[in-house]
Amino acid sequence: MENTLMPRPKIYLQPSSTDLVLDNEDKQYLLRLRDLPKEEKPREKLMKYGANVLSVAELFAVILNVGTKKEEVLSMSRRLIKEYGDSVIVNQKDPAKVSELLGIPLGKACQVVACFEIGRRFFKAQDGTKPVTLRTASQVYEYLKDMRDLPKEHLRGLYLDSHYQLLHDEVISIGSVTSNIIHPREVFRPALEFSASAVILAHNHPSGIATPSDADVAITQQIVEAGKIVGISLLDHVVITKKKFESVPAEYN
Repeated sequence: MENTLMPRPKIYLQPSSTDLVLDNEDKQYLLRLRDLPKEEKPREKLMKYGANVLSVAELFAVILNVGTKKEEVLSMSRRLIKEYGDSVIVNQKDPAKVSELLGIPLGKACQVVACFEIGRRFFKAQDGTKPVTLRTASQVYEYLKDMRDLPKEHLRGLYLDSHYQLLHDEVISIGSVTSNIIHPREVFRPALEFSASAVILAHNHPSGIATPSDADVAITQQIVEAGKIVGISLLDHVVITKKKFESVPAEYN
């Protein structure tokens, strides 16, 4: 009798709740919050070791507390900080806009705004640093160095007083800078709110190419003309990349 080997049945392993999550872009294995040992969870680490040992993502996870049905809280925190940078999170004061920009529920956006507003008030009460003065594109580039590595295009508005001192810094939009997305009212609304005399715009090119596009030139000139009507000058529009910067050519006020 011929001795034949029967083929072994294939076994398919189903992913379990304790599987590691692969971050394809960073090539790192990341544990979900629920899979972490208790002593490694952000809230427990905060209570045991203090806030200074937590990463920014872990601190943010403590603020948000829980995630959504689609995304657990620690993954959400990592994604928001990586994709949008801390300027969107820290400087925005409108929960509806935070919710829209970051793609998070309105309730969580309210938590974020309230948390950083408390921090701002305490910081202002204790801070003795000099105000930021912006007179050149190179100073803008240095001030906005956090934009150099952002994977998405951000448009920032820097609102100045008559002495070129910074009154307010706001992320106006996230996405391609075109006239279809950016309306002058979005640029000048904060200027009116903070009684600014002038505005400097800046946006990043994740491609690394600092040369302004035709859309950059068109929207810049449109905002310059709108500024003449409301009496607020657009001083410059700076394109930022990782290694260099360039001003958008326009007939500035």
